[in-house]
Amino acid sequence: MKIIEYHRPQTLEEALALLGRSEIVTVPLGGGTSLNSPAYSAVQFPSTDIAVVDLQALGLNTFERNAQTKSTSIEIGAAITLQALLDIPELPEALHRAVRQETTFNLRQVATAAGTLVAADGRSPYATVMLALDARLTILPGDEGVSLGDLMPLRAERLHRRLITKIVIPAAVRLAFEYVARTPADQPVVCAAVTQWPSGRTRVALGGYGKAPVLAMDGPEPDGVEIAARAAYSLASDEWASAAYRSDVAGVLARRCLDEFSETNEV
Repeated sequence: MKIIEYHRPQTLEEALALLGRSEIVTVPLGGGTSLNSPAYSAVQFPSTDIAVVDLQALGLNTFERNAQTKSTSIEIGAAITLQALLDIPELPEALHRAVRQETTFNLRQVATAAGTLVAADGRSPYATVMLALDARLTILPGDEGVSLGDLMPLRAERLHRRLITKIVIPAAVRLAFEYVARTPADQPVVCAAVTQWPSGRTRVALGGYGKAPVLAMDGPEPDGVEIAARAAYSLASDEWASAAYRSDVAGVLARRCLDEFSETNEV
């Protein structure tokens, strides 16, 4: 892959016009994480020559909390860096922990909130937590809102000539994140993220294996969390860990996340 054109548009309209060109493969450039992702770039960039569209001047690094009649959501600009997410106190501490575990300080300075999701594999703590939060992404053109769970299996195809502008997550929820890694600096061998809404709805996402994190459970109540986590990783074997190990640990971590909610209620 060789970059033969660089553009820095001043408006979204200009950026979308560049991305929509058919004569040359043109891709968005935030922190560069998706360009360096083999799984994504092999599909998205089939030619050796590409053009890049720098997103720095488009105002996509904003953060906003929106209070609505029925719910409260948090909007995260697609180009906010991972390090900047750590400076936003409104975000859950469990999300902050996952971001710190995602990568090193230097890479967090350049990797963006959306680009990291596009490039993520199954070992990504950040993508696992965002999946548990049922994050929704806005994609242009078309102003399409799509859940992260629906997008991840078809990232390269659905983002061809398109641009993620923001990520929306719920605010009025409880979130817990637990992981096991070989060393404190490693990405997880197994991680679990559990989100619980005031209604009792409970989502469990698992990471540490495969091409993308998996959703183990999305139900109206927390019953069965541990069983669902074990089942979701019952075949998750690779060079890092056996399926039996991952299955057992996934159940333990999911239960530990739920216990955190119980401890909060007791305080």
